[in-house]
Amino acid sequence: MTENLIEFRLMKQSDAENIAAIEEMTFAMPWSRNDFWKEAINDNAIYVVGVLDNKVIAYGGVWVSFEEAQVTNIAVHPDYRSQGIGTKLFSRLIEEIKKRGVTALTLEVRPSNEAALKLYEKFNLKSVGRRKGYYLDNGEDALIMWNTKI
Repeated sequence: MTENLIEFRLMKQSDAENIAAIEEMTFAMPWSRNDFWKEAINDNAIYVVGVLDNKVIAYGGVWVSFEEAQVTNIAVHPDYRSQGIGTKLFSRLIEEIKKRGVTALTLEVRPSNEAALKLYEKFNLKSVGRRKGYYLDNGEDALIMWNTKI
């Protein structure tokens, strides 16, 4: 299976172009290559990438503020979804944030994003509220999820 051949490591600025391409395929309001390029050198951000054959096929990131982390984005290239890669990536991301002393993790997610919800629930994130009309592209609400004991 592909997931055993994937190397998970911290993001480098040189990964920005591949990440932006996956972002474009995944999200209605994608971040740009330049956004990821800046995140790679942001001291308050941690991004992990999954690399197969020297190409980024998955990524996920957080912003860290003291003992809390906010998930910014996480995605797997469409050709590699439903293979457990997102789970391994998220697990590695949690390992990295724990090294920084993070004890709580939060995020917003579309209620319609069933795959993401399943992933986050595996890591004991629970829905604690809703942001009405959060997503500007279609006015969909966002579920606010937390795990305060990662």
